Amino acid sequence: MDCRSMESSETLRNKCAACYKQFNKMEHLVEHMKISYHSGHEPTCGVCKKHCRSFESLREHLIGPLPKQECKNIFSILGCRFCLMILETPNARRIHQERCQFSSVNAGLTTRMAALGIRDKDMIDYTSSRSPKVVALSCKMVGGGSDGSLDLCARVCITDEGDNVVFHTYVKPSMAVTNYRYEKTGIRPENLRDAMPLKHAQRKIQEFLCNGEPMWKIRPRGGKGRILVGHGLDHDLDRLQLEYPSSMIRDTAKYPPLMKTSKLSNSLKYLTQAYLGYDVHVGIQDPYEDCVATMRLYTRMRYQKHKIEAYPLAADAHNRSNQVVWRQNEFERMSPDEMLSISRSDYYCWCLDSLA
Repeated sequence: MDCRSMESSETLRNKCAACYKQFNKMEHLVEHMKISYHSGHEPTCGVCKKHCRSFESLREHLIGPLPKQECKNIFSILGCRFCLMILETPNARRIHQERCQFSSVNAGLTTRMAALGIRDKDMIDYTSSRSPKVVALSCKMVGGGSDGSLDLCARVCITDEGDNVVFHTYVKPSMAVTNYRYEKTGIRPENLRDAMPLKHAQRKIQEFLCNGEPMWKIRPRGGKGRILVGHGLDHDLDRLQLEYPSSMIRDTAKYPPLMKTSKLSNSLKYLTQAYLGYDVHVGIQDPYEDCVATMRLYTRMRYQKHKIEAYPLAADAHNRSNQVVWRQNEFERMSPDEMLSISRSDYYCWCLDSLA
């Protein structure tokens, strides 16, 4: 074997089995695997099986400015433009894509109904055994302060997985409103005149989410607490002055597979258009519309089929102890595929909720 063949063989041996990056030395590949957290939970190209950090990265790989040409050609014939899955035949792709695209909710109609009090539902039966395990929450803000830039929660909506309204009410802010932001919120002074006080709404929502379980006891699996879905939930919960365990929150603005390649958040408007196939935030914005969109995104992520692992997270104690036990030279004796097989994700994949 000549030197050129030996170099080619060595380079192939130092190629990451997930993202296909190549390294000059095996020790560099080992370091890459330690910090990349590749796993079977990453978005993966259905053609070449390359792992991508996010669906945006996968989209660029398939149809971006500089795509992998072979993958682009196959995707253009067999790929779904919403979930980025590769189907077996063009006809299967057509049928799948029709099912993959959602219809928009009639935001204008629901806004007018809410303004008339038709859809207001300010009582929650949180003791019902048939009550939902997963709910979506969205708030709409009016402005406070001298310049109207301070966000004040003036309307809140909670829906279940079937797009049913569980709770909806206008909220009376604890300080004076100086800008109703009517063009976006559709909220008028008369909507807040006899609205539910913020503290009252906060208590109702907290009791509903905890579902009779103490806050310290709430956990994703086996508990009574409800999984909370939304977009930018940190802000919504802050404006509601409400605390909830981070392990129970599914935020589409912070979920790594739904973020930009720059690791910044995508807008809900973009995510809904790109992954669900319809537009939101056209004219007056309705919290019900946001709840439906975030729940649909969550459901799409949750029901992805990934390999079941006993310890799926890099932070699991079992995996941390393995990293300590394995020494550098033992890693270097592994093949790239063997390294990938023991690599674990650094984020909680929502598909794990289906196992609860």
